[in-house]
Amino acid sequence: MEFKQLECFIEVTRTGSFTTAAENLFITQPALSRIIKSLEDELGTPLFIRTRKKLELTDAGRVLVKHAVKVEEQLQLLSEELDTVLKLKTRHVRIGLPTITNSIFFSQLIASFHQEYPEVTFQLEEDGSKRIEEKIINGLLDFGVVVLSEENDLLDKYMFVKEKLKLVVPPSHHLAGKKEVSLQELKEESFIMFNKDFELRNLVITACRGVGFQPTIISETSQLDFIQELVAYNIGITLLPETTCLELKNDFKTIPVTNPVIEWNLALIWKKEEHLSKVAKEFIRFARVKLAKENPSTGNY
Repeated sequence: MEFKQLECFIEVTRTGSFTTAAENLFITQPALSRIIKSLEDELGTPLFIRTRKKLELTDAGRVLVKHAVKVEEQLQLLSEELDTVLKLKTRHVRIGLPTITNSIFFSQLIASFHQEYPEVTFQLEEDGSKRIEEKIINGLLDFGVVVLSEENDLLDKYMFVKEKLKLVVPPSHHLAGKKEVSLQELKEESFIMFNKDFELRNLVITACRGVGFQPTIISETSQLDFIQELVAYNIGITLLPETTCLELKNDFKTIPVTNPVIEWNLALIWKKEEHLSKVAKEFIRFARVKLAKENPSTGNY
């Protein structure tokens, strides 16, 4: 029994007509009749009751169509999965990155992946965590790096960074000489923050409210460089992750914040789907290995 025979049998059953089925299959009616006859001969039983008015399935025909449809569905799935595998080297990967991540590390990650799969192309977009999540859910991005907040049932994640936020002030600031500051000590300060698209903003505001005050936000932006400039001119203070503090361009004082410590957890996220493409699975595997090496303390999250 060949798939071509089953394909013809299913089409005749669907249309109820040898003529229409032949047209849909782009073969002649005599050729279709010969294929069905060869299938019946092979099975040793008629599959159709042929009358002038209509075409009916025999008992054997009804049994065969039930299983033939399942075979057709499985072959279609096989074809789709093989197509995905064969397209691995020609896929385009879209990744969202927040402004405050270590761009050098992710450039190295993408470069390493590109060496192994040179035909895979990349599109990188900088945005806030909330917007990145929205774009992944809406199919506008394949992956994203975000600050973890509330669980989202539509997304899968791999956490790879667990840091604390630090106070950033210029050397002339009255808190610059302290070894650590409690969050409550910042009650009267003016804050410079990322805008509402950034989860970092929510982390800071929630922590401040937790110790009894609403932070005074003097400026909001999506640009880290602009935040640095305003802090350098002593316009206000800001709170940034430890690794971001190491990359600041100006001569700042960075001070641990206590009571409470504000954690900044970074994760690679992607849309929860039953069948991820081959290139998506390979990128996740590749990224997990590289990220675990870079951040061994958080490699099991």
